[in-house]
Amino acid sequence: MKLLLTSNGFYTDEIKKCFLKLVGNEVSQKDAVIVTTASPLKENNPFAKKAKDDLINMGFGRIDFLDIEFEKPEILLDKAVIYLNGGNPFGLLHHLKHSGADRVFREMKDRDVVVVGASAGAVILGPNIKVVHFFTPQLDMYDTMDFSALNLTDKLIFPHYDREDLFPDPANRTIEDRLREFETREGCAVTRLNDDGWVSLS
Repeated sequence: MKLLLTSNGFYTDEIKKCFLKLVGNEVSQKDAVIVTTASPLKENNPFAKKAKDDLINMGFGRIDFLDIEFEKPEILLDKAVIYLNGGNPFGLLHHLKHSGADRVFREMKDRDVVVVGASAGAVILGPNIKVVHFFTPQLDMYDTMDFSALNLTDKLIFPHYDREDLFPDPANRTIEDRLREFETREGCAVTRLNDDGWVSLS
């Protein structure tokens, strides 16, 4: 399994080139799926639509949408590329666990598959989503008790690091100030990704 962790998916040409390098040859023979579960707009989410357009332009043979809230996650097993679209990390994690998709991902860990995480999709590929709860507890409509995530990488991702407007703070602390507090409290290191940022793991 190869991972591409991003804030905004295929945001730059550089990210697209890295992705195609991970995918390898014969793109037209490979199927991709976009998991839309994190957004209430599902496949009508503009970022999901853009991801599909990007994959079409890259030459993929078939691109499907999948909502694991209502559809069987075993569909993932037949795909060469899995794109986890952004949205609410708590909702995405809840449905990953409730549907059994978390087990499907673990089954695929040793397979030749590329998983792209965009924003919330990148965060849930790590060991936990505690940093999301630290910054935006108001997003948790699922009364989450277990913040453990897919643990397909040990990297704790914080997307949109350069977007102070997305994470306002009543005490006017910067994102960096709060991340340092979180890291000290949890005894961990957080990987900061700007909107155009990405990390490739293979």
